[in-house]
Amino acid sequence: MTTTLQPGTGAPADEPQVIRQSKPGSGTGSANWPVRIGLLVLCVAWMIPALGMLVNSFRPRDEQFASGWWTAFFNPFGSSWTIQNYTTVLTSDAAGIPMAQAFLNSLIVALPATVIPILIAAFAAYAFTFMQWRGRDVVFVIIVGLLVVPNQVAFVPLVKLYSGIGLNGTFLAVWLAHIGFGMPLAIYILRSYMSGLPTAVIESAKIDGASHFTTFWRLIMPMSMPALASFAIFQFLWVWNDLLVALIFLGRGENTVATVALQGLQGQTGAGRELIPAAGYITIIVPIIVFLSLQRYFIRGMTSGAVKG
Repeated sequence: MTTTLQPGTGAPADEPQVIRQSKPGSGTGSANWPVRIGLLVLCVAWMIPALGMLVNSFRPRDEQFASGWWTAFFNPFGSSWTIQNYTTVLTSDAAGIPMAQAFLNSLIVALPATVIPILIAAFAAYAFTFMQWRGRDVVFVIIVGLLVVPNQVAFVPLVKLYSGIGLNGTFLAVWLAHIGFGMPLAIYILRSYMSGLPTAVIESAKIDGASHFTTFWRLIMPMSMPALASFAIFQFLWVWNDLLVALIFLGRGENTVATVALQGLQGQTGAGRELIPAAGYITIIVPIIVFLSLQRYFIRGMTSGAVKG
């Protein structure tokens, strides 16, 4: 290697920094063109049905039955665009209950069925992670083992139990069902996340005399926000889009949720078919808002713990 000396000093001159520029697409953080094309194809494949449903939601019944939704792009100004489908869905009781009321019922079901499991599972995950008690690992294995049990096997016993105490058809029945079905996964996710938190913080809190509740509420809960938000998204979308549990434990009536009302819009003779696209877009508004508002926490919760130094 040749060393350049500064004139009159004999000391080596500062070597210029060599800046290497990687070729486009060769870096580890950039995707090559086949991957990008594949992702683009997948995105288009996912968006086409949603786009078709959006177009049909603004078309009258006759045009929906006469031609495909894509024909509206060839003659956009000649099509009879209308918002009557949305108005009819929100006000009429074609499904036995107005969609606006069913929308509100879905919120009444989804919010408690999301918040309550998170709170209970967070307490349980803290106990499984930071507290020492006899049989802790055995109980945790049993809870995780419940993940492989299908929810459908519990429907008949729960229906008989709820019938005996008069809970069928009430919001409490579907709350308890969703809480029980979502609890094992919530405990597993939160416990796995909490086990990766720095123990020095917990030990410092113990030295300062903090109780378990203070440590949990002021330290563990803020640090576990990404995992809590990730499970909140999963649980909320599961409860909001659920049809089977709501149909079994709530049925049809004044407590009907949006998914059950959507399923009942189309009659046996096809009446109400033109309302399904508009009703479908009404039901996906809230999940989209929830996902977009918690997206940053969702990504952090999914990627946390993937790389540990």
